[in-house]
Amino acid sequence: MALFGNAHTIDTATAQQDFARLLGQGEQVHAAYLLIRDTILFTDRRLLLVDKQGITGKKVEYHSVPYRSITHFAVETAGTFDLDAELKIWVSGTSLPIQKTFTKGVDIYEVQAILTQFVAK
Repeated sequence: MALFGNAHTIDTATAQQDFARLLGQGEQVHAAYLLIRDTILFTDRRLLLVDKQGITGKKVEYHSVPYRSITHFAVETAGTFDLDAELKIWVSGTSLPIQKTFTKGVDIYEVQAILTQFVAK
């Protein structure tokens, strides 16, 4: 399903190791998802979006969203004929949400629980 642009779960220990240079001292990855070449990380401090750009993917944008900047979020579950779930996150100072699509195999309730745990602090 990654070929269709939908995210799927990746091992948190692998993500912790692969992105160690981006993480602050003691920062821990709680969940990680792969979206073709891009990665979505939920750490104990922030949401980190890794956007590989261009044909080769050598140019990478790292977008860090502190949980305190998230004003609200929404999840849309997969339906019978709709094979994916969606996550929308609104960040203060922007009118349009960050949108990510997950495969039906990803537990979107888990994603929502992670956001609730960190945004509601």
